Amino acid sequence: MVSYDVTLLTDDDLHLFNEGMHCRIYQKLGAHTINENGLGVYFAVWAPNAERVCVCGDFNFWDKSNRPLKARGNSGIWEGFVPDAREGHKYKYQVSSRFEGYVIDKADPIAFYNETPPQTASIVRGLNYDWRDQDWMQKRHTRNSAASPISIYEVHLGSWQRAPEATNFLLGYRELASKLADHAERMGFTHVEFLPIMEHPYYPSWGYQITGYFAPTSRYGTPQDFMYLVDYLHQRGIGVILDWVPSHFPNDGHGLGFFDGTHLYEHADPRQGFHPEWKSFVFNYARHEVRSFLLSSAIFWLDQYHADGLRVDGVASMLYLDYARAPGEWIPNRYGGKENIEAIDFLRQLNIQVYGNYPDVQTVAEESTSWAMVSRPTEVGGLGFGMKWDMGWMHDTLEYFSHDPIYRSYHHGQLTFRMIYAFTENFVLPLSHDEVVHLKGSLLRKMPGDNWQKFANLRLLLGYMYAQPGKKLLFMGAEFGQWDEWRYDHSLDWHLAEFPPHQGVQKWVEDLNRTYRSEGALHELDFEPGGFEWINCQDAASSVISFIRRGRSTGEVFLAVLNFTPEVRVGYRVGVPYGGFWREVLNSDSMLYGGSGQGNKGGITADDVAWDGRPCSLSLNIPPLAATFFKGENAP
Repeated sequence: MVSYDVTLLTDDDLHLFNEGMHCRIYQKLGAHTINENGLGVYFAVWAPNAERVCVCGDFNFWDKSNRPLKARGNSGIWEGFVPDAREGHKYKYQVSSRFEGYVIDKADPIAFYNETPPQTASIVRGLNYDWRDQDWMQKRHTRNSAASPISIYEVHLGSWQRAPEATNFLLGYRELASKLADHAERMGFTHVEFLPIMEHPYYPSWGYQITGYFAPTSRYGTPQDFMYLVDYLHQRGIGVILDWVPSHFPNDGHGLGFFDGTHLYEHADPRQGFHPEWKSFVFNYARHEVRSFLLSSAIFWLDQYHADGLRVDGVASMLYLDYARAPGEWIPNRYGGKENIEAIDFLRQLNIQVYGNYPDVQTVAEESTSWAMVSRPTEVGGLGFGMKWDMGWMHDTLEYFSHDPIYRSYHHGQLTFRMIYAFTENFVLPLSHDEVVHLKGSLLRKMPGDNWQKFANLRLLLGYMYAQPGKKLLFMGAEFGQWDEWRYDHSLDWHLAEFPPHQGVQKWVEDLNRTYRSEGALHELDFEPGGFEWINCQDAASSVISFIRRGRSTGEVFLAVLNFTPEVRVGYRVGVPYGGFWREVLNSDSMLYGGSGQGNKGGITADDVAWDGRPCSLSLNIPPLAATFFKGENAP
């Protein structure tokens, strides 16, 4: 029996939802227990083109005929209270469309918990949890700001570490908490970023084909288990960024697609509503209720799971109507252009709502084109993101490093070009999961040369990234030199960390993070031109570059000198802005990291010899395939 005298929806809720402005519709739609003892559940679902909607589940032995919901006016929402339903019951909606006799069982689009795939039912579940991260939350603004050091460790939970003693068995959220926190803290990362943990039916999608936009995948545990993982990381001083996918969704029968016998969440025309590259549906951003659904999903993870940021996947595919489409396979906008006006408006509204509700978090766009002002405020015409992945830097850098050092002088511009545009956006420098799959090889295996040169090149690559302006992101495994490319269904090769070359890479990343976090000159002005100054970017013949990083509040200066060849440069002169002693802070060729031990014996005193347009200079011993950092100790 269903009762209709219980409702959570107010007239204001209906108005905001239908206007596309409801940012917390998860508080009203879905399944919500009403009584304190957990008995009695209020169900509500949006299906405007349904003729009948029934809720069936464990509470009525999955009888699809005796629990009909009632339409709430003209809102398109069906609702009802089931007194004998309780927390833990599995359920689905049977949706009977008013068109063509279409009848199908659907999972709840706003379920907080789902059966473990391949099972597809939703589960009644509350979100009560005793959070203990109050100290982190109060101080979060100091860890997430543009002037803060942000070094992100990108993680796929199912393959970061498994239980080999249990035949490669998945570890759960709670089992992973202390292991992941120990590693991230020891390595010095400020944040972890999880590949999508939202429920997804197809595990090889890595989480990027989402059916449950309000549910962490049950493969690793319950919602409370995932809360524990976030809470634990916060208590250890580590932020959490979630990969979020509003760009497309899969066409699985129990999911959002063709939900009520119509193309409700997606465009009906496949030239707008189907993504040819990913074989999935594209959200209809012009539909108000879809906007409320997606806005609420974004706020949900910040609100209920204390996420510190959202990395928004596939932004380029949202911005362009012709993305991955041949001529004739897309529909121009009302002005005849290829820009997706509705998606642009949605992204701006997303960032307005996120920062309006949580000004101390960050949104980060994965946007691979030259679209202007992605990370600029909406009031000046930007999309409003806090940061953007610098995909151009990633592609140029990895291509440069793929060349044998003997040919790198011909590709010197791939190192220097970035500084032409480096401050047009708030950039994150990503060496992400996408670069170590699909036969691309691991970062270590991409490097040219023999084994020694491969490790030296990898240390140089990482040193180059940390020296550059911009926040940092490194995919798991690169921090110790994983040989094999990433496999979503296997653990990382942790045994490699027992061998000296891999230990050297790991120690190098640890020291890079430590220095990056402790030295304001390396992070305070990551997004401002005043934080960077070329010393010499023109020595293509030697494949050497040198530049300065500056901080905001101190006169301290960091000098980076990088040699991209295996030749030791003896007596190489580099101009500096003032004299005195320059301490060699980091040297990737140190024997501590597996290098050859070349360097400057801890530092060098500047000569009163003008060079590179500076009043003083250093005569350096530049190690082979190495990044060296110097700090001037006599700053004026």
